[in-house]
Amino acid sequence: DDQIERERVSQRLSGGCCALAAVYLMGKFYVANAGDSRAIIIRNGEIIPMSREFTPETERQRLQFLAFLRPELLGKEFTHLEFPRRIQPKELGKKMLYRDQNMNGWAYKKIEEDDLKFPLIYGEGKKARMMATIGVTRGLGDHDLKVFSSNIHIKPFLSCFPEVRVYDLTQYEHCPDDILVLGTDGLWDVTNDKEVASVVMEVLTSYEPNDPCRYTMVAQELVVRSRGVLKERGWRLANDKLGSGDDISVFVIPLGGPGNYT
Repeated sequence: DDQIERERVSQRLSGGCCALAAVYLMGKFYVANAGDSRAIIIRNGEIIPMSREFTPETERQRLQFLAFLRPELLGKEFTHLEFPRRIQPKELGKKMLYRDQNMNGWAYKKIEEDDLKFPLIYGEGKKARMMATIGVTRGLGDHDLKVFSSNIHIKPFLSCFPEVRVYDLTQYEHCPDDILVLGTDGLWDVTNDKEVASVVMEVLTSYEPNDPCRYTMVAQELVVRSRGVLKERGWRLANDKLGSGDDISVFVIPLGGPGNYT
């Protein structure tokens, strides 16, 4: 992240990205995620999550706590409190459900002038945005990103620190059908873990265990099925639902070689 910031000045490069990395070291996989990509291990048909997405919803309390400690970052335009919906001026003095950085549940408070500010986190699901600008809360770069028509920087809330999960390969016997799947949000937006596992099993069983291209074909099939087919109403999946309109990158990494196959 520091290097991206230096290149922003020296090479006049801007922008940023999410990051998902898997490192194999001394019999263990270390999976680090900063953003909304996802990694899963499929072992003997079982799905083992190796990451979680970082979005305004999943990181609500961290974001609210930072805003509570440093209210100047909100630029007098946002409130760190969360309400079930946007507060209207006519509701001043009335009671409304809210929650702050310390709360999992909701409580009532009397609406004050500050509560009319735009919420730090607004929207639900894929439409949730932090400061009405960005839908992810961890990633690299984006040092110049600001709230539209303002001088409020997003970066203090956009963390570059990943969450790391460890998987010890020495604890299990792995066959060639046991794999690690890494995918960007373009895959997971339209394909859930079980559907990915189903495609994995379907493709792998159509190739010999010692055929190295079987893993490439799994990745290709996951991309193709998540994109869908271009029709008059846009890209459509096999069930006629909208295909992914985002970029899709997929890596499929075998955890066991042909010698482990039983």
